[in-house]
Amino acid sequence: MRLLWGFVTLSLCVYHTVAATDPQITATPGDEVFPGNETSVTLGCSITDAPSPIKGSYWTKNGEKIKNTETEGADATTEYSIDKITNTAGGKYACVFDTQPQSIKEIEVKTPTHVKPYKESEHGNENDKGVLTCVSHGYPLPLDWFWFKVTGDSEVAIINGTEKYEIKSTPERTILYVKALDMTADMGDYVCKGDNGLGMATGQIHLRVRSRLAALWPFLGIVAEVIVLIAVIFIYEKKRKPDEVTDGSAPLKSNSATNHKDKNVRQRNSN
Repeated sequence: MRLLWGFVTLSLCVYHTVAATDPQITATPGDEVFPGNETSVTLGCSITDAPSPIKGSYWTKNGEKIKNTETEGADATTEYSIDKITNTAGGKYACVFDTQPQSIKEIEVKTPTHVKPYKESEHGNENDKGVLTCVSHGYPLPLDWFWFKVTGDSEVAIINGTEKYEIKSTPERTILYVKALDMTADMGDYVCKGDNGLGMATGQIHLRVRSRLAALWPFLGIVAEVIVLIAVIFIYEKKRKPDEVTDGSAPLKSNSATNHKDKNVRQRNSN
């Protein structure tokens, strides 16, 4: 009998210990929040059966403490307002009560995904591989990615794993590889789409394909400039030589004038 009473007492102690470390926290509007068309939302937590006296509280987002949310005191409720719902507002929020141990309640704020191209315009050389990238922001991230080629007024789905296309995706981004670029067939607009279960978002990229000779144009331009410069210098030097004066002295008289003077001198002597 004494052994049985000891077992019951031990069980009650274990029960009270577990209960003391397992507080009840009620989240508002709920554990999952879908703002929808709302422009703002207020998150709230209310704790009962705290494991120890409450000394304060604060809020976190994705594991990081949110600035200016820390409070002191034994208040069993706390609130945090998201003043503007944007694509970056979603995430895992949590209210943290300063007890021993800490009392934490997580609230997921889920918004439609946001997709945009890494670059709105990309270019590649003919016969090379084109690389198009789209990224996503928000929470949750896309579960599925899709690519399309714009043809006229319609969008043609791109199939992964063909001789022409390869798609590699993670929740944060998707990359489309266009193999053996062709100036006629591959130039144009491409559309990426991401779906996170709450909605689909799109981004568009314009792909330009250049001739392989395009890379030579800068070099040929430099060569042409050098040739022109050399020609100008050559023509200038050629025109300059007849006008040059040797050592800065006056031009010498001709030999014919000297001979004529000597002849006149001899004639006077003979007379």
